[in-house]
Amino acid sequence: MKTASMAEEMKQHLTQGILPFWEGLKDEEQGGFYGFVGPDLKVDKQAVKGCILNSRILWFFSNAAMALKDDSLLAYAGHAYRFFEDCCLDREYGGVFWSVTWDGKPEDTTKHVYNQAFAIYALSSYYAASGEEGALKRAWELFDLVETKGFDEGGYKEALDRAFQPAENDKLSENGVMADRTMNTLLHVFEAYTELLRVTNDNRVREKLLWILDTFRDKIYNPKLHRQEVFFDNEMNSLIDLHSYGHDIETSWLLDRGLAAVGDEKLTEKWRPIIADLVQEVYNKAYYNHSLSNECEKGVVDKKRVWWVQAEAVVGFYNQYQNAPEHREYLEAAEDIWNFIKTHVVDKRAGSEWFMHVNDAGEPETDKPIVEPWKCPYHNGRMCMEIMRRMA
Repeated sequence: MKTASMAEEMKQHLTQGILPFWEGLKDEEQGGFYGFVGPDLKVDKQAVKGCILNSRILWFFSNAAMALKDDSLLAYAGHAYRFFEDCCLDREYGGVFWSVTWDGKPEDTTKHVYNQAFAIYALSSYYAASGEEGALKRAWELFDLVETKGFDEGGYKEALDRAFQPAENDKLSENGVMADRTMNTLLHVFEAYTELLRVTNDNRVREKLLWILDTFRDKIYNPKLHRQEVFFDNEMNSLIDLHSYGHDIETSWLLDRGLAAVGDEKLTEKWRPIIADLVQEVYNKAYYNHSLSNECEKGVVDKKRVWWVQAEAVVGFYNQYQNAPEHREYLEAAEDIWNFIKTHVVDKRAGSEWFMHVNDAGEPETDKPIVEPWKCPYHNGRMCMEIMRRMA
């Protein structure tokens, strides 16, 4: 496949598939977007609305408006922004709730740093797309909140209760461990601050990105195993033998994006070998049957083809091909996984979007919802927009 045709296919999929699906979930009565579509494609209009989902929708429509130069999409972004302002923010204690009810009342009042980060990410993009000064003001408020209440001498915290006291981190812990700190939260704080730096060029944010980069290098990246560690205790000791293929390939290109925002060429060159190492290990260990396995825990590979992992693999492999064009295997992998997505992960039923999981033969798990609080247009929509931009 020629790269130009992949970009054209991505644009078509974005404009004719992903965008219409999410436009159709706009809740005109209660605000925001409906929070659940079952495997039978029935919309549950009274399902919980995850605030992370709303932030990701706000990010998606903001960036789609900019990528496609289509101001009509700002109306959808504005709809998500108003719901965020009206319902997702805690006016008493500050910060963003974990979730609200279908009609916008607090449902889970946990204040997770991961959730605050996604709000900063979305608000920064909405400001870039719309010029709405209130969105940037809110992003700065959340930045200050994360730095004062969500950060200590050991790094970024995880789950906090409504009044910002420590809470059990069950939302970002998996694989039988309860983590005090996670690679995942740190990655998405980095992602959010990258976007905030891109729209403000503020040195406070640049300094925090440099701190996070140091932490990734010194505490998260494992050079002996060519991967990131995932779950940690409070002193940043790894809790489990786990290789998260999707997070490593996602991290590889988000690191490049953050380094570009920081704007230090010498620092970027220092990071190139680490980024290359993460990508090569994922390519060697996880890429087969035209797609990526999910993860490997204690030597046992989870062969599920998770929707977001495939999307991030396309961007991550293509990004590394751009870094090192002599490695055409990464270009070929990006094209191959896109073909797998088109054939197996995209749900061909009218009124649907992507399956959540398929197996390594491409057969979907048909009992999984199409939309729920973690199933969003952020990974697949971003894949389309990144490839469109990079191949322009």
